[in-house]
Amino acid sequence: MTRFRPCIDLHAGQVKQIVGGTLSTIESELKTNHVSENPAAHFATLYREANLLGAHVIMLGPGNDAAAKEALAAWPDHLQVGGGITDANAKEWIAAGAEKVIITSFLFPNGRFSLERLQSVLSALDNDKSKLVIDLSCRRKGETWFVAMNKWQTITEMEITKDSIKLLEPYCSEFLIHAADNEGLQQGIDTELVTKLSQWCSIPITYAGGARSIEDLDLVKSCSGGNVDLTIGSALDIFGGSGSKFEDCVQWNFAHGSLNMTI
Repeated sequence: MTRFRPCIDLHAGQVKQIVGGTLSTIESELKTNHVSENPAAHFATLYREANLLGAHVIMLGPGNDAAAKEALAAWPDHLQVGGGITDANAKEWIAAGAEKVIITSFLFPNGRFSLERLQSVLSALDNDKSKLVIDLSCRRKGETWFVAMNKWQTITEMEITKDSIKLLEPYCSEFLIHAADNEGLQQGIDTELVTKLSQWCSIPITYAGGARSIEDLDLVKSCSGGNVDLTIGSALDIFGGSGSKFEDCVQWNFAHGSLNMTI
């Protein structure tokens, strides 16, 4: 059943909502919707009190380790963490309190998918795929979608298709997919992508990118048959947005049987 899943996006140690397509190494090109005055741990505590499971903490570039660990400490074993995860540090993040680690760029050396690297990450996690989320965040190329890495700036050779999904499913417990071209714009979700993902995936999957209001939860539920979860970021009032209230999203989960308690 579709549910609202929250996020904590970290950039330079702060909780921010960023227009995804503008992430690069050139600071002047970055477009930011919101910079929170609250630390990452504040949001982890908020999600804990609302019993919002499956939240992801994404480290967008360097300088975010301390903030991420503070969030994990605020709700141990309940948050997923991604950004710079490799076979060398995956287990360390689990030990630091992450429920699961999220991996993308490490799997695509020079933009090409490496099954060997995926297997090495899983091996580092003692072959426990319940601890691994594969991030297939993507950008559109015509009528298709290709996985994007390096803060969504590098387009890889992997097209998101039924076959590529089936290739990866045996190695992870779920997928996270940001539609990078929609991320942070609050101009609507990519319903075509959501529909395709619901048809191709047999494990849990979370979509993020473009959500404007709580009505998008209904839309995702409808076009995915309840098989895809939705993250709402920039539109949320807790991130300076005006499109939807955090409390309403929590209540939506409760009303649709996706939550055991309310705030």
